[in-house]
Amino acid sequence: MSLKIAFYRTFQFVFNYGARVLPWKKAIPIIGDGSIRRIPEFLKRENAIHPMVVTDPGLMKAGVAGMVLSILDEADINYELFDQVEPNPSTDTVDAIQRLYLEKKCDSLVAIGGGSAMDAAKAAGARVTFPNKTVGQMGGLLKVWKKIPPFFAVPTTSGTGSETTIAALVTDSKTHHKYAIMDLHLIPKYAFLDPDLTKGLPPFITGSTGMDALTHAVEAYLCWTYNTKESKAFALDAVKLIFENLDKAYEDGSDIDARLNMMIASYKAGFAFTRAGVGNIHAIAHTLGGLYNTPHGLANAVIMPIVLEDYGNKATGKLAIMAETAGLGDRDGTTSKDSELAKSFIQNIKDMNKRMDIPASFDFIKDEDIPQMISWALKEANPIYPVPVIYDKNRAAMVIEKVRGEL
Repeated sequence: MSLKIAFYRTFQFVFNYGARVLPWKKAIPIIGDGSIRRIPEFLKRENAIHPMVVTDPGLMKAGVAGMVLSILDEADINYELFDQVEPNPSTDTVDAIQRLYLEKKCDSLVAIGGGSAMDAAKAAGARVTFPNKTVGQMGGLLKVWKKIPPFFAVPTTSGTGSETTIAALVTDSKTHHKYAIMDLHLIPKYAFLDPDLTKGLPPFITGSTGMDALTHAVEAYLCWTYNTKESKAFALDAVKLIFENLDKAYEDGSDIDARLNMMIASYKAGFAFTRAGVGNIHAIAHTLGGLYNTPHGLANAVIMPIVLEDYGNKATGKLAIMAETAGLGDRDGTTSKDSELAKSFIQNIKDMNKRMDIPASFDFIKDEDIPQMISWALKEANPIYPVPVIYDKNRAAMVIEKVRGEL
């Protein structure tokens, strides 16, 4: 073991004990068809009378955001609206939300959307709390320190888990570097899991966001040290729900039971990775979002089976447990059976991707961008992510070549 790897593992070991004394919490889930009608009730509980609503143009055009806005209108709630969040939200967008929030003297945040709207709103909330700090200065772990305004998460996809996570991902408008702000104060107060909001999702978005949730569950379960009994149970619950419901939701957008189960899976996977961490899949995926604006769920879906295969026997046992949970076979305690189940689990991920028209690789990755991707990915992953295999530059380069279909 190199000195660098020894340092990373020591850091993770020490951080594990420090993390266990932190005030972890979950977003309070309000679950079920029609649950968004309770938003005014919970705003009142938090004495929030002038919320800032954050969403994106697509949800405004589709009328999905309007479903929530009409409920606020009926309740005579005076809100401000920012509806220009882009995919992979930028620091410019976060700054614009913060300025409007302060100018209009808002007192809370209601984020309607997928990860982009929620991440932008979380980062803006952090900037409201620390108006003199940039997003870049808050990037990394535990750099927010104070409560952000009361946060009400209204997910419209079943994948990001942002409705219950510590993370906000924001892309620097100038450098295209994707910052991950990670702090317990970013965990929303409430998460409204209303499957009615997801019924109109196009199949491709249903598929790619569902695979995003699966990536969260898989990477959380593979983390070697931060996991707790609860986070492992949530990760396995999410794996089971996704294998049972993602195809149904993809094939029939009106299947309300499948939609609800996917929202619960996303929530559970989000909690699992918030507590346990993610890994090299996410670290590489974030570079694609920053450089090429690749949707995060799509990037994770493509990268996941490649990285899992690369981990080899370092992940076999845990992959076998997830395969058994997913209903792919029963373990018998032998190494050969575990290896067989692990391979089956990875192959089933590939098969799901194929069924949902998700590509096997990204041929748009440019030669000249690979050194930057390696640098960003290694800086994000090390030393904080307790991955089965710690990547160095050569290993990261090899995996990225596979991601772009070159190996």
